[in-house]
Amino acid sequence: MRADYQQRLFDLADADADPFQQAKQWLAEAEHAELSLHNAMTLATVDKDGCPQARVVLLKGITTTGFEFFTNLDSAKAADLHFEPRSSLLLFWPDIERQIRIVGRCEPLCRESVEQYHRTRPRASQISAWASAQSQEVPSRQELERACERMEHEFDGKEIPAPPNWGGYRLVAERFEFWQGRASRLHDRIVYRDEKDGVWDRCRLAP
Repeated sequence: MRADYQQRLFDLADADADPFQQAKQWLAEAEHAELSLHNAMTLATVDKDGCPQARVVLLKGITTTGFEFFTNLDSAKAADLHFEPRSSLLLFWPDIERQIRIVGRCEPLCRESVEQYHRTRPRASQISAWASAQSQEVPSRQELERACERMEHEFDGKEIPAPPNWGGYRLVAERFEFWQGRASRLHDRIVYRDEKDGVWDRCRLAP
């Protein structure tokens, strides 16, 4: 299957000098286009055996240095990041013919940031964070549901704090690539790299 991309163009002259602002602009345009899960991104890591791993996580914030997401700290992805913090993110929006690749190092978020985000989550998601031993073997779906019921009873009528093994990460970006689909496979690829004193070097790559 082939697609001939013709919706937009993306030139160096169009690119914001700050790649974080450019990422925010594209994310906002994806949201405005009402794309399903516009903040879904693939997180790629390497495990202790050197095997690449990838899974989808949700982008929850863009700061001046990186991209934030949350997870169980006992999960497989957290184990990978403890072993090797260098990792990569991919945001892909096929409906608007765009993607962003980001390379950097993941660092843990402070507990205050974790608690602050946890308070914004639906109560059922807060319960699940306590009930699920993420990435561990579980006998059955029914066992998970019973664990949720126990947590609901324990926290009945109470505020639910973030579990001690639940946290977040910020991927501190070192390199960006913005890809815009174009006709005849002559796609636009703009790379940001070698940030020094707040200034990023930009260049175009051949598609």
